[in-house]
Amino acid sequence: MRARYGVPLTLTAVGAAGLAYAAGFEVRSFRLRRVTVPVLPRGMRPLRVLQVSDVHMVSGQRKKQRWLQSLAGLRPDFVINTGDNLSDPEGVPETLDALGPLMEFPGAYVFGSNDYYGPKLRNPVRYLLERAQGRHGLNGNAPAVGVVHNPWEELRDAFDAAGWVGLSNSRGRLKLEGIEIALTGLDDPHIKRDRYAEVAGGPESGADLSLAVVHAPYLRSLDAFTADGYPLILAGHTHGGQLCIPFYGALVTNCDIDTDRVKGLSTHTAAGHTSYLHVSAGCGTNRYTPVRFACPPEATLLTLTARD
Repeated sequence: MRARYGVPLTLTAVGAAGLAYAAGFEVRSFRLRRVTVPVLPRGMRPLRVLQVSDVHMVSGQRKKQRWLQSLAGLRPDFVINTGDNLSDPEGVPETLDALGPLMEFPGAYVFGSNDYYGPKLRNPVRYLLERAQGRHGLNGNAPAVGVVHNPWEELRDAFDAAGWVGLSNSRGRLKLEGIEIALTGLDDPHIKRDRYAEVAGGPESGADLSLAVVHAPYLRSLDAFTADGYPLILAGHTHGGQLCIPFYGALVTNCDIDTDRVKGLSTHTAAGHTSYLHVSAGCGTNRYTPVRFACPPEATLLTLTARD
C-alpha cells in the first residue's frame, strides 16, 4: 500500500497544506510595497503617492478594513485608487468605512469591472485557457449576461463628496501646496469601457506633473498613454497573478500584459517613448476565490523624486 499510494497521499497532503496557507494566512497577510520613481522636474520636492487597488470588499472583512484605515498613518501627499473596490453588492458601507481615513487626503480614482458588476463563480483553469487563446475579459469573449449590478453610484458619490477626482475617461487636477498634478484616466479596458480618444493629447501644459491612471493594464491603453508622453502610468487589476509559483512567478495576468510585469514597477515603450508603469497586486480577491499564494495582498507607497 505504501508503494502504491504513498506519493499520491503525500501530494494530496502538500496540496491541502498549501491551500490552507493560501486561504487562511497569506490572503490576510497585508503588506506595504515601497517604490521610488524618478519622474519629477529637477528641484521639485519629493511626492508620496499611496496607491490602493482591488480591495474587492466583502461584508465582514474586518482585518482588511482595519489595515486600510491604518494606511492613513503614512500621511501621503495624495491617494490614487485604481478600482475594483467591491466584490459584494452589500459591501459599499464597509468599503467607505475602510477608505474613510484615506479620503481625508487629496485623491483620484478610476473604476474597474467589479465596481460595476458582481463577480461570477468561474473555474480558475479558465484563466490559463484564455491566456493561451489570447482572450481576456470582454476582449474576445462573449459579453457577460445575468450579472449582478453593484451600486457603484454610491461609491462615486462618496468619493466625489470627499473631493477625490473621478478619472473614468476624463482629466482632472490636484493642487498640493503650490504643486499642480494633472491626471488623465480611462474607464476599465477589461470590459471595453475605455475611450482614449476622449482624453488624448498628452500631458497638460502648466502642470508640474502629469500622471496616467487605468484599472486594467491592457497594452492598447499603455501604448496610448506612453505614445502621448506620460512619465508614469498607474494600474491594478492583475492581483499580481494571485496564485503564483515560488521562485517562478505568475502564471496569468487576466489581461494581455506579460507576466514579467504583472506587479511592481517596470517600464513600457511605444512610439519611441518610454514610461514608468506601476501595477499594484491589490489587497483583495474575487469573493469566490479567496486565496493567494506567493503573492501577498498589498498597497504601494510610491515616492516620486526628481529625474536624474
